[in-house]
Amino acid sequence: MNQLTKLIFSACLILIVIPFKINGQTNEPNDPTEEKLIIAAREIIKEAGTCVLITLDDASHPMARIMDPFPPESDFTVWFGTNSKSRKVNQIKNNPTVTLYYQDSDTSGYVVIHGKAQIVDDQKEKEKRWKEAWEAFYPNNREGYLLIKVAPEWMEILSYPRGIRGDPTTWKTPTVIFD
Repeated sequence: MNQLTKLIFSACLILIVIPFKINGQTNEPNDPTEEKLIIAAREIIKEAGTCVLITLDDASHPMARIMDPFPPESDFTVWFGTNSKSRKVNQIKNNPTVTLYYQDSDTSGYVVIHGKAQIVDDQKEKEKRWKEAWEAFYPNNREGYLLIKVAPEWMEILSYPRGIRGDPTTWKTPTVIFD
């Protein structure tokens, strides 16, 4: 091979191999502490800003939609505001099992919270959990405004920049179990 061909071949090989070394599963030990997982989860959730709420419809098909959550509480309970006539309200009433997906702002990791949701129509809670940006969605003095409260059961965290990777064989992500 001539020098130019060798150079092009080497460059292509580097461009193919390096991303796998940086982002791929490795065989290095990965046993993050629960504290490290929780810190990483809070950082990812804060940076993400929004999340995807996944419910199940009457035929058990997953239904996903982008949501504007409140920051999680200390126990990772997450609250949302919604319209009382939205499909998600009936879906949660029929099956409270939900999943929340937060993607890291640089797409290098994620947090998935699995839990049980409930619809909350308590006036004090609704006053406490309101965002002025939502005024346009509720022009009649917040008529039809409800809350969704998600109590976490378990949470998965993956973040390569934070040193949190899946199992090198199964790719199972590190998990935090809630009481």
